[in-house]
Parts: sequence; structure tokens; C-alpha cells
Amino acid sequence: MSDISVPAFLVVIIGAVLGAGGFGVGYIVRKNTAEKVILSAEFKAKEIIAEAAKSAESVKKEKILEAKEEVLQIRKEIDKETKDRRLEIQKLERRNLQKEESLEKKVNALEAKEEKLATKLKIIENREQEAELLYANQIKELERISELTIDEAKNQLLADVEKEIKHDAVVLIKDIETKAKEEASKKAKDILAYAVQKCAAEYVAESTVSLVNLPNDEMKGRIIGREGRNIRALETLTGVDLIIDDTPEAVILSSFDPIRREIARVALEKLIIDGRIHPARIEEMVEKSKKEIDQLIKTEGENATFDIGIHNLHPEIIKLVGRLRFRTSYGQNVLRHSIEVAHLAGLMAAEIGADVKIAKRAGLLHDIGKAVDHDLEGTHIELGMQILKKYRESKAVIHAMSTHHGDYEPETVEAILVTAADALSAARPGARRETLDTYIKRLESLENIANGYEGVEKSFAIQAGREVRVVVYPEKVNDDDMFLLAREISKKIEADLDYPGQIKVHVIRESRVTDFAK
Repeated sequence: MSDISVPAFLVVIIGAVLGAGGFGVGYIVRKNTAEKVILSAEFKAKEIIAEAAKSAESVKKEKILEAKEEVLQIRKEIDKETKDRRLEIQKLERRNLQKEESLEKKVNALEAKEEKLATKLKIIENREQEAELLYANQIKELERISELTIDEAKNQLLADVEKEIKHDAVVLIKDIETKAKEEASKKAKDILAYAVQKCAAEYVAESTVSLVNLPNDEMKGRIIGREGRNIRALETLTGVDLIIDDTPEAVILSSFDPIRREIARVALEKLIIDGRIHPARIEEMVEKSKKEIDQLIKTEGENATFDIGIHNLHPEIIKLVGRLRFRTSYGQNVLRHSIEVAHLAGLMAAEIGADVKIAKRAGLLHDIGKAVDHDLEGTHIELGMQILKKYRESKAVIHAMSTHHGDYEPETVEAILVTAADALSAARPGARRETLDTYIKRLESLENIANGYEGVEKSFAIQAGREVRVVVYPEKVNDDDMFLLAREISKKIEADLDYPGQIKVHVIRESRVTDFAK
């Protein structure tokens, strides 16, 4: 084995030579194979290109044909549309021609009418001028015949029309007022009659003096005392004037304050019964009398509220109501008057469906201010409103009592009822007493108001000032003017005079003709 071995480097060389040879042979073989493939591929590519060219040419021809057909179709449609448009345009042109011909005819007709109108306008203008001349001539002729100018004739016509309208208005007012008065009067009379029937009070006129009877005339000297010290003490403590004159067995107490007069009367009667009359005893009796009168005032207030059925009055208001027992108005006791007003207002409120409680409460308290008007300044209405506001009376009650003399306009039914009840209570015959001077002045004022109107001949106040008769000149006041004159006099009396109840106004127009038979 060692003898035949070949060196290693020789093996490597041989291997390398064989490898290089194999690579060369392989390269030559691959090259020839690749060239053949390339030639085959080029041939195929040329065939494909030729076929594609043929196919493209045929597609191109087909597409060109299709495009030509589509173009032809579009041309046909365009031609048709164009033809239709032409027909429409021709129709529109024919219509426009017809309209133009119609417009030309109308224009011609209008021009002809304008010419006619212009001619007529000229004729009208000429006639207007002629009419104006005729009107002016007629006016002049009428002025000459009537002897009146245009303004004078116009004023006369307006006066005639005004007179006629005035007559119609008077007739209409008469009818309306007559119907309203008939209905309202009947209803009001029913309500008032019912209220008066249910509440019939008696009246005793009270004065500003009190009479104290004495057991004998010797008591006068004891009342006067040594050097008049007893009578001076009594007058100083009570504020009342003692009149001791020739009146047998009597002493007169005079004062405008009824409470002071009552205190003096009670104290004097106690002193007469006791028999011990001196300044110290007088002071003691006056104090006792004041306490008794205070208790009497409270009792009178409580009795009044119980009689009417009013509850929850403030204690101070009850005392003020009791003070009205010693207050008079035209000789009428104010407490009795207030109680009656409360009853009347409540009865009328029940009849018409108003608030009975408010009506009664306001009726009782409507003159509450008269309990303090001797001590404070102001009208009894203002004072009463202040008192009721102070003791938190309701607004409805305050308003209802504040309107009974017309100082405020009534806004509720209860306020009107209190006013009516107050007038009804005060207007009863014998309810109030007026002084002669006041009575005469009221009658004179009533006649002066009536005499102040033009056309009035004379006037007479009758029925104790509850009625006035006015006699007018018949040539100055006609029948229609009588109605208006009566209304004006009534309104003037309402505005200028204060009076209880109502005053009836009669206007009398009388024409007399006198002749003599010879």
C-alpha cells in the first residue's frame, strides 16, 4: 500500500484540474441551452406581438364602428330635439305676435278713450265754472231774499239742530231716569220699609243742661256755701256751671260736655242725700261719681255690642262706644243713633246679600270719633279712622264708616248701606233738633241757590226745608229747560249744603192769559 500511494498535493492538483474542466463543460452546456431558450422565447414573443397587433386592430375597428354608430344616434337625437325646439319657438313667436296685435288694439282703444276723457274733462270744467257762477248767484239771491249771510244762516241752522237734539236728549233722559227711578225706588222703598219696620226706636231730645231737684230752697244756700266756696269747688272739680236762680227747689247744671255734666249731677245728688256739703266732701263725692260714670260708660258700651251682636271689639273701643251715651248731635243721643244705624245697615245688608257683620260693625262705629272730638282736633270721621286704625279694625270696616258724610267715595256695598242707614236714622221726624238760627239759615241758603239761576222768578223752601218749589218765567224757560234746570239745582244743593235725608226740587212753569169782556 505504501508503494503505490500518490502524493497529496498531486491529488489536489488533479482534483482542481478536473473541477475546472467540469465547470467549463457545464458553462458551455448551459450557454448553449440558454441561447436556445432565448431564441425560442424571442420567437414566441414575436408571435404574441403579431397576434396582439392583429387583435388590437380588430378591436380598434370595432370600437371605431361603435363610436360612429353612437355619434349617429346622438346626431339623430339632437336633430329631433332641435326640431322640437324650433316648433316651440315658432309657437311662442306666433303667441307673441298675437299678444302684440292685442296690445296694439288696446293701446289704440285707450288712446281713443283718453281723447274722449279729455274732451269730457274740458266740458266738465266748463260746467263747473258755470255751476260756481250759478252757486255764487244763488247764494247772493238767497242772502238777498233771507236777509242772512252764510255764517248767520249756518249758525241759525246749527241752533235749530241743537235745539232739536237737546229736546230728543231730554226726552230720552226722562225716559231712562223714569224707568230707573221706578225700579230703584220700588226696591229701595221695600228694603227701607222692611228695615224701619224691624227697627223702630224711640227718641228723646237731650239738651246741654241738667236739672237737679232739691228737697227745699234752703239747700241752695248750703250748696253755695260760705262766700261761695262750695259752689266754686264743685264747678272747679267738675268743669260744670251751676245756675242757682229763682227756680223753686231746683239747680241747673250747664255744660257742653255731657260726661262732666253727668258727673256733677251724680255728685250733687249724693251731696244732697248725704247732707254734708263742704269742699273736702265735694272732692270725695266727685271722685266717687267719676268712678261710677266710668263703670257706667263701660257697661253702656258692652250692652250696645251685646244688643247688636258684635264681638271681639277692643276694650278701649267698647269704652269709647259707651262714651257716646253722653254725646248728642242735634239733640239726638249718639249712642242710640249708632245702635240704630247698626241695626238698619245690618237689616239692609241681609236683604241684598251684603256682609251683615261688616255693615253692623261699621254702623255702630261710624260716629266713634264724636267720643273724643271735644278733646282732640279734627272731624269726627278723621278721628274715628285714627282710633280704628290704632286698635287694628279691618280696612273694610274703616272704609265703610269713613264715607257716611261724603268725605270719601264709597267703594263697597257696605259703605253705601252705612251712609243710607245714617241718613235714615237722622232724617226721621223728631230724631234731631235744630236751632232756630241754623234752621232759618238752611232755608235761606236753599232759596238763594234756586234764585241764582237765570229764568227763575221766585222760590219757596217748604216742608221744613225738605222741598223747594221754583217758579220760572214761562217766556225764558221752556219745558225741556225745566228738566235741566231741576237737575242743575239738585246738583248745586248737593254740592253746597249739608242736610239730613233728601230735598225734593219742584220747577213750576205756568202761562196765564187774562182778558176782559166789556
